[in-house]
Amino acid sequence: MSEAEEDARAFGQALRQRRMAAGLSLADLAGLVHCSRGFLSRIENGHRRVSRDLAELCDTVLGAHGELVALVTDPDPDTGRKPQDPARRRPPSGGPGPRQRSTPRAGPFDTEFRRRLDRGDHHYLAGRMEEADEHYREAVRLAGSDPEARATAAVRLARRWSDPGRVDHELLHLLRDGIAALAGTEGPVAAGLRLQLNAHLAKKLSMGISEDTAWRPAGPGQGADLARRTLEALGTAGLDDDARCEILTECRWGLYDFVPAAEALSLSLRLLDAAMRGSSPYFRGEALIALAIDQLRVGRVHGAAGTRAQHARHAARTHSTLARWQQCTLGTLFDLWYGRFDSAGDWISGESRTLVAGLEADFSVPADTLSQTRLGQAYWLLRERGRMAELFSSELAQGVETHGYFPIWRAGLAFALCEVGEHGQAADRLLAFARESAGFTRMPPDGWTVPVLFLLAEVCAALDDRGGHEATLAEVVPALRRRLGLVPQGLALAGWPVVLLGPTDRAVGLLDLVAGDPAAALGRFRQAERLVVGSSPPHTARARAEQARALLRLPPGRRDTDPVPLLRSALATAVSLGMDTLTEQCRALLERQGPD
Repeated sequence: MSEAEEDARAFGQALRQRRMAAGLSLADLAGLVHCSRGFLSRIENGHRRVSRDLAELCDTVLGAHGELVALVTDPDPDTGRKPQDPARRRPPSGGPGPRQRSTPRAGPFDTEFRRRLDRGDHHYLAGRMEEADEHYREAVRLAGSDPEARATAAVRLARRWSDPGRVDHELLHLLRDGIAALAGTEGPVAAGLRLQLNAHLAKKLSMGISEDTAWRPAGPGQGADLARRTLEALGTAGLDDDARCEILTECRWGLYDFVPAAEALSLSLRLLDAAMRGSSPYFRGEALIALAIDQLRVGRVHGAAGTRAQHARHAARTHSTLARWQQCTLGTLFDLWYGRFDSAGDWISGESRTLVAGLEADFSVPADTLSQTRLGQAYWLLRERGRMAELFSSELAQGVETHGYFPIWRAGLAFALCEVGEHGQAADRLLAFARESAGFTRMPPDGWTVPVLFLLAEVCAALDDRGGHEATLAEVVPALRRRLGLVPQGLALAGWPVVLLGPTDRAVGLLDLVAGDPAAALGRFRQAERLVVGSSPPHTARARAEQARALLRLPPGRRDTDPVPLLRSALATAVSLGMDTLTEQCRALLERQGPD
């Protein structure tokens, strides 16, 4: 056996061992590195030498940290990768394939340019965002003055995560320059790239959620308008499925705060359909996360749990640290929803610290995204357990104050102050919020607005229960009640995703109760219970306690149900789950009813 044959055999054996340890089939790995299954099989069996480029891709996907690459000697020129299917190869833009281009493109779309994009894609899929970013930047440099090449690289670079709630000014300029450069370029590839650049621009514009974080020339509303126009143009564009996924993904996020959850869900379903037809593992992951989020928002929790299971299989195949973090974040969201507070606490105070530290070290996700996600879940765990005082005795309070530019944290702090008895400070913050937002009219129609309104309704209910804040409530509640009444029925989801705050009907019912309409409140609380019963014991308990509270505010002759059994049911659940504040509230209401 020659030295070259021995090298090929050694690499093939190592590759097979790595692949099997990762739980991947030959077909799985072939799809991830864009080779045919048969070609990869010949490499594993030592019958074909591997190119360094393919070895690097296998090393990245399998997390071998250079061990596979170290086994490669420089191959002969004719041993490069074979595409899975030449008829299906796509240019880097994700646009129409070579059937629309009779000759290979020269210049910037050369081997090194494509190699940089390919390497960036695999690092991105593996969750190594900083390394992917470096390859994409180099591709921008290699593109030179070619508008299509620069646009292709800009599209990839625009996939990077930005700090939540803030505009990424660097990417905005890159995207706008790419669109301008393509202005005089005709043809289907240029047209597809323009749509992709516009889709990314729409999302980046929509990230600004306040005057301090938005881009002055064009705010989130203009981003949403651009997303709508881009989707309209997509309907007549002859693009492949991966390009459609790019546009649908970004436009859905661009519209997230401006369309009802049901409309976003329809976009998620379109995205998933295109992703399953396409070839990109990246877009399959994006589609599954988007679908789970929108299912949660419309109240389809069981459907979202099934989508999460699909994403878990995707995460196992790709071995992405980012996908692992998304899985754990969703898992903690469901733990909080189901009342598995010990499990949620173990993740928040334990494994999440290690995983977040690793992601921050690799620059996989902006540190602010990680910290806000963990902070939001820790906050809600304290709320559910009735231990909000711990927020102010830990580093968490500083995190809430630091992120005050995000409206949900200002609302969350006001509610936390109510929970610890600082109702005066909470009332001042509520009043300031209402005046700054011009009676809540300056907020977008959906998206992050919904959880903010939900928490402010909780603040109003707490102030009403405390008493002494009638003037503040008289100024705030009518406008807040009107604004929240425009939100479609569903669940208030904070973050993308972080926690489910509960049914929007419950928040409207709280304001009905404050406004002195217990009959309307009772109907809302009953609707809230229908949405959560059999799914979320904590939220079922709250809905039943609120029903009892509304019934007790009705004259005895108008009560169609005895509130005591509802309170006892809520109390039993609260005690079993360790929900201390709800336990105290139920006991206090039961004591007022006197002995049986």
